[in-house]
Amino acid sequence: MTSIPVEFFLKRRSPVFLFSLYLLLAMATYCQAESKSGENFPSYMAIAKNVAFWEKIYAHYSLNEAVIHDSNDLSKIYEIIPLLGEDLPGAARINSLFQQQARDKYSQMLTKLASRKPATRDEIRVAALFSGQNGFRELVLAANNVRSQKGQKERFLAGVIDSGRYMKEIKSIIRAYQLPEELAYLPHVESSFNFRAYSKIGAAGIWQFTRETGKKYLTINYSLDERLDPILATHAAAKYLQNSYRSLNSWPLALTSYNYGLAGMVRAVNEQGSYEKIFTNYNKGYFKFASRNFYSEFLAALKVAKQLEANQNVKLKPALSTRYLNLPGYVHIKEISNQFGISSETIKSLNPALQATILRGEKRIPKGSVIRLPAGERTDRLLASIPSTFYAKEQTPTLFHRVKKGDTPGSIARLHGISVKNLMKANNLNKYATIYLNQKLRVPKYGGTVVKIKQGTLKISARSNATFNSGHGPSIPILLAGKKQHPSGNGYD
Repeated sequence: MTSIPVEFFLKRRSPVFLFSLYLLLAMATYCQAESKSGENFPSYMAIAKNVAFWEKIYAHYSLNEAVIHDSNDLSKIYEIIPLLGEDLPGAARINSLFQQQARDKYSQMLTKLASRKPATRDEIRVAALFSGQNGFRELVLAANNVRSQKGQKERFLAGVIDSGRYMKEIKSIIRAYQLPEELAYLPHVESSFNFRAYSKIGAAGIWQFTRETGKKYLTINYSLDERLDPILATHAAAKYLQNSYRSLNSWPLALTSYNYGLAGMVRAVNEQGSYEKIFTNYNKGYFKFASRNFYSEFLAALKVAKQLEANQNVKLKPALSTRYLNLPGYVHIKEISNQFGISSETIKSLNPALQATILRGEKRIPKGSVIRLPAGERTDRLLASIPSTFYAKEQTPTLFHRVKKGDTPGSIARLHGISVKNLMKANNLNKYATIYLNQKLRVPKYGGTVVKIKQGTLKISARSNATFNSGHGPSIPILLAGKKQHPSGNGYD
């Protein structure tokens, strides 16, 4: 196609030629945008305001500030209100009240402005944000869309600093899956690189996997929660994102699916077609504020994190230097500690997937696990001199209690010589310690009589109904004080 010089149009003043010039310039801009859409993470005009908003949240606004804004148009900011420091007693409750009061204030103000002219300075300022032809209609809608967002500046900076421990290895893993390296920055959105992060819905770790999704890629049980291991979870995230991209063929869509779900994004694409149309028009199911803003948050986090990494005043934590030990058998944490001369706290910090049952010594680290150890010549030497008694052939059994009629958390705790608090913690009971008939409860610690059987020696509670399951057949009833105990469900695994 032959290009037409701009001067050709400028010499002609007719509306037709001027409109043609406008179309030509518009097409050039569109083609430039289209060429950029071939990049992995394009920034669309439709989300420009949202990206700018999240950049300010991550880089400008403090944890002690809340931004009161419109949830549909993030450029409409009504007020920045101060909050109490998070470390002050009762701060969370008071800050929540402050934000609710501010939201109510502007919701009521917008409702009033939809039916009359502004009268106060605040009303004049807010009304100026709705100066278009449909201003009154927008005011009515905006009254129901007032939202508050806490600043994240300090938390985001801390996350960038902490990310230094694992970022190099995370980027290497992402590249190994032939994915864009920028995906390594997604945990800044999910968790601010908080390695022990748990959400209200039970998502865990820097990649914030829920149990349901996490179990497709990771081990999550009473002994291990691999969601909390940044490296193991990165492999899982890479697999998930790789699969999403293959299905959606677009990184904006694949990243949004990380929040909204792959099946939901496929439905949205079938209905709307492109990411921009989904962002602008789609409003079904759980596709609300969080899902709509997820890609914008990623772009903002990517930009702010890279700026902080390039800042000479920001010192990232050094990358961990470790050695790996593949476990061909079961190992007690004390064996690790004794063999390598390291504390249980060091083992815990290097291996965050280990659950409390292992850290307390109630269970052995499972066979097939990989344990990180501090790097160094001493560790290398000790790795080469592990004794044959280091590994056990079987896991330490767990005692269970099947809830019967009349049982209470207190009576169960007393029966097994433990506290109600430990019983609640071991079984993730709610704050009311609610239990139900036939529920199978784990007993975290117990004392009792030693009973000899062919398969080995077990410690059991002399006051408990118990059965032993060796893992190779049905449960074996155990005789206590000359009475046969019925395998009612109380027992070991």
